Amino acid sequence: MPRPAPGKRIFDTIVAAVLLVLVTPVLAVVAVLVVVGLGRPVLFRQCRAGLHGQPFEVVKFRTMRPPNQARGPLGDGDRLTPLGRWLRATSLDELPTLWNVLRGDMSLVGPRPLLPEYLDRYSPSQARRHEVRPGVTGLAQVRGRNSLSWEEKLDLDVRYVDTHTFRLDLSILVATVRTVLRREGINAAGSATAPEFLGTPRRPAPPQRDRTPA
Repeated sequence: MPRPAPGKRIFDTIVAAVLLVLVTPVLAVVAVLVVVGLGRPVLFRQCRAGLHGQPFEVVKFRTMRPPNQARGPLGDGDRLTPLGRWLRATSLDELPTLWNVLRGDMSLVGPRPLLPEYLDRYSPSQARRHEVRPGVTGLAQVRGRNSLSWEEKLDLDVRYVDTHTFRLDLSILVATVRTVLRREGINAAGSATAPEFLGTPRRPAPPQRDRTPA
């Protein structure tokens, strides 16, 4: 099992604490915008799979209407509001996840935390993404984000697990700022957010040769 980069947890804790203090005014403004634009609750809480697949509750700003207020089919596109789209495009909805980093549920950099329902859908190789703490950002987020296929994102997650260093984490954090400013890869093609991960299709087994004696 890969070991975390030396000092990674200390770095995460210090940076998350400093950032939470610095962005407090931004958190307050966004909270007011959510109350006015979407009502309460302000925060979105959802169970996600963390280190070794253990469940934890991720915290973000809410960007969607409740299902009972959606217009038409209950898809993400119907529930997203203009405010919600803007929060996602600017990644401001992710700011409360710094609290998850401070708690130790997440790291600043790592594979994105996904739904526990996906645990049984990963291949053995893909499941290795849970050998490290999930991150606020990660290698897949700076290599294409939701414009990538699920297989591409999960392959990048495992590559991070195998190659992560403190230097790589710093480069991903810098690249994340650039990606957010450019608003790249926010949505998957034909989707308001990202489609559900249904599992990687298994390749058919090669045909068996007929070994019957002639």
